[in-house]
Amino acid sequence: MRFKRQSSEEVSVNLTPLIDVVFLLLIFFMVSTTFTKEAHLKIDLPKASVEQVADTPRVIDITITAKGQYSVNEKPLVNGQLKTLKKAIAKEARNKTDIPLVITADAQAPHQKVVTAMDAAGQLGFVHLSITTRGNGDKK
Repeated sequence: MRFKRQSSEEVSVNLTPLIDVVFLLLIFFMVSTTFTKEAHLKIDLPKASVEQVADTPRVIDITITAKGQYSVNEKPLVNGQLKTLKKAIAKEARNKTDIPLVITADAQAPHQKVVTAMDAAGQLGFVHLSITTRGNGDKK
């Protein structure tokens, strides 16, 4: 039995659908991309006359050295008593207890000095209190 041989066609890949898909993707990305165009408007703002308000410290910083000496906003205190510390904090705060108070203590500072500074801030009514430490650089 002799079968008739089928004629074989040349196998090829039709690129037309592939090109169509690429063009559709290109159009999609072109349409969906947002282009920013900055508009420069010239605006003349009105001027207001405001009296200068006395500069109040934005933060009260209590620094404690390794020897336990206090300074409030970089002004050293004459002694380390609670009464002196409270007077210095009250002078810098100008009766405002809502401003932040930062206690920065050396790593070698006595713990009691930090507790005393916290106690002075609490007695004056400060509620925004932060504690930071400053090391001496050499670890043993």
